This record gives sequence, C-alpha cells and structure tokens, in this order.
Amino acid sequence: MSSVLPAPPLGSAEAGNVNRSWLLAGFGFAVMYLPVYWWAANGIWQTEEQGHGALILAVMVWLFWGLRESIARVPAQPSRGLGWCVFAVGLFMYVVGRILEISIFQFASQPFVAAGVLLLLKGPAAIRIAWFALFYFIFMIPLPDIIVDAVTGPLKRWISWIVVELLYAVGYPISRNGVVLTVGQYQMLVADACSGLHSMYSLSALGTLFMYIMGRKSLLHNAIMLASILPIAFVANIVRVMALVLITFHFGDEAGQGFLHGAAGIVLMLVALVGFFALDALLDRIFRGSAHSPPSVASAGLSS
Repeated sequence: MSSVLPAPPLGSAEAGNVNRSWLLAGFGFAVMYLPVYWWAANGIWQTEEQGHGALILAVMVWLFWGLRESIARVPAQPSRGLGWCVFAVGLFMYVVGRILEISIFQFASQPFVAAGVLLLLKGPAAIRIAWFALFYFIFMIPLPDIIVDAVTGPLKRWISWIVVELLYAVGYPISRNGVVLTVGQYQMLVADACSGLHSMYSLSALGTLFMYIMGRKSLLHNAIMLASILPIAFVANIVRVMALVLITFHFGDEAGQGFLHGAAGIVLMLVALVGFFALDALLDRIFRGSAHSPPSVASAGLSS
C-alpha cells in the first residue's frame, strides 16, 4: 500500500527570505502611496466628484487580501526582466507625478508598481490570479480635465432634456433653458457634479466588481452586462436628478440642497444595483444552461 508524501516545506532560511521579500515590498508600497492616500483623503476624496476614491481603496485592499493565499501557493517563477521593466515604468510615473504634483500619474503608477512586484517575486502566474485587482486600480485614477470638460456639457444637456420631458409628461410644471430647470417657483441648475460623468465612472467600478463577484461563465452574458454598465449608470443618474427636482418642488429649495441632496446619491447607487441585479437575473434565466462559480477572491475574502 503506497501513500503520497506531501512536498517538503521550505527551509527556514528560504521561508524567511520569502517573507522578508514580501514585507519589504509591502513596506515600500506603503512608503510610496500612503502619503498619496493621505493627500487624497484630505483633498479630492472629500469632493463629490472624487468621493468614491476611498471606497475604491477599500475594495482594493479586500481584493488583494482575498487573493493572498492563492498567490502564495503559486510556485515562484520570477520574471526578472519583464518585472523590472514594468516596475520601472510605474516608478517613473510615480516620480514624475510627485515632482510635478500630477495626481493622475501618481495613481496610475499603482498597477505597474504592483504588477512589477508580483512578476519579480512570483512571476506571470501571479499576474493571472490578480489580473482583476490590478485592473481595478484604474478606478482610483482621477478623470483628466480634458475628458471632463469635453463630456460634461453634452451630458448635462441630455439629462436636463430627458428629466424635463419625463416630468412634463406626467403633469409637473417644469421647463428648461439650457441646463437651468424651472419647476414651479424654483429654479435649479444642473451643475457639473450632477452631469453624471463622475457618478458613471464610480458606477462603472461598481458594475465591473459586480460582474467579477458573480463570475458568470457565459461570454455573451458577460458581454451584455459589460455593455449595459454605462447605460444603467446613465439611467440611474437621470433618476437621481429627477428625485432632486421632485424634492425641491414638494419640500422646498432648502430640502433639495440639504440632507436630501446627499440622500439622492444613495438613490443613485440603489437604482444602479437594482438594475445590475435585475439584468443579471434576466440573462441568467435566458442562458439557463451556463453555470457560474464565484472567483477565489470572493470566497477567500468572505471566509477570511
């Protein structure tokens, strides 16, 4: 009768070197980016436009924490050349961003630095495991002003027109002049923050995370979900603006600009979540034969 012996554990010296490498990498990442996070927490993350940044950071920590055991089990096959190249790109972006105080470069350097570390310590197999966590860094990058300026104007006009048409159709005394809405005795300006661009960006982060956690196997299912993220986010933002208009009309301008204005942001997230769940459930019924299994990060993150 034969038995399979487990692989011999790492020697104490080798295990110590591995642990020291990870500790050094974590310490270096903290030294580089904790000042960036602190600056953002006291700056752009306090604004309505970039307020999702802190939540994205929390999701990033959860994603990598959930993947830690899977990455640790990967046999170490470091890719030194590629790893140093990727790390150098990230370090260059970080240094330029810090010197010139360009937040986009500082945040955009993160996936390159993290991917470079994984390649140097574990190799390409670790990248295949952590691909979504590395991709998710993109949602921490502030939107460039040139994109915001180009998209905000048309979005504000579309949202203003749709809101006025819908509310007028159900009998509300509402009209518009450009992006200024007049409802009853009140006038409301559809400001840049209400244009939906930043909320669509944050809801895109929510939608992609939703898809990743659900882990559907059908390519068509995933393609439809991916294509629906921006339309769902756009519709959710229309509902938000409509809610603010109705609050102002029925409860006054103070209510519309006060606590209930912030509560409208919760409505935005709830509408988007309901949309994601409803569409996912509908597609699951249509593609009934496709099974799904949540990725390892979901089970690891919830069980840890």
